[in-house]
Amino acid sequence: MSTGKLMLSALLCGSLLATGPSMAKEAAPMAADVEIEKRMVAISEELRCLVCQNESLAGSHAELAQDLRREIRKMIAKGKSDKEILDFMVGRYGDFVRYSPPVKPSTWLLWGGPFLLLAGGIGGLVMFLRRRNESTPQAKLGEEERRRADALLDPTDS
Repeated sequence: MSTGKLMLSALLCGSLLATGPSMAKEAAPMAADVEIEKRMVAISEELRCLVCQNESLAGSHAELAQDLRREIRKMIAKGKSDKEILDFMVGRYGDFVRYSPPVKPSTWLLWGGPFLLLAGGIGGLVMFLRRRNESTPQAKLGEEERRRADALLDPTDS
C-alpha cells in the first residue's frame, strides 16, 4: 500500500472520529418537574403518533411526536387538565389521534364493524354448511347391507 493511500485512509478515519460526537443527537429534555413528566407520559400513551400511526406518542422518536410532547408539557405547566389537553389534540388532529376513540355516531362503524364482520362470517359459514349437507346424497342401505351392519354393531354377538 502506498504512503499516499495510507495517509488518505488515516485522514478519512480521523475526520470521521472528529465529526461523530458532533452529529449525535441529544436526548429529549425531560420536564424539570417529575410530576409533569409522569402526566405527560400518561397522556401521550393515550395518543397515536401521527407519523408512525402504530406507535404511541410516548414511544415515538419522530420529530412531530417530540414537538407534541413538548406542547403537552407546556399545557400541563399552564395548569390544563388531562381532559382539556386530550380535547385540544382531538380538536386539532381529529379522533384518529386517540387510541380509543369515543363511541359516537361517527365512530359506530369503527366500534361495531368487527362484530358485524364476525356475525356475517358466522352466518356465511352456517349457510355453507347447510347447503353442503343438503347437497350430499344420503346413502341408502339395502336389506342385506342393513343386516350385515346390524351384525357388526351388535355388542351381544361375539
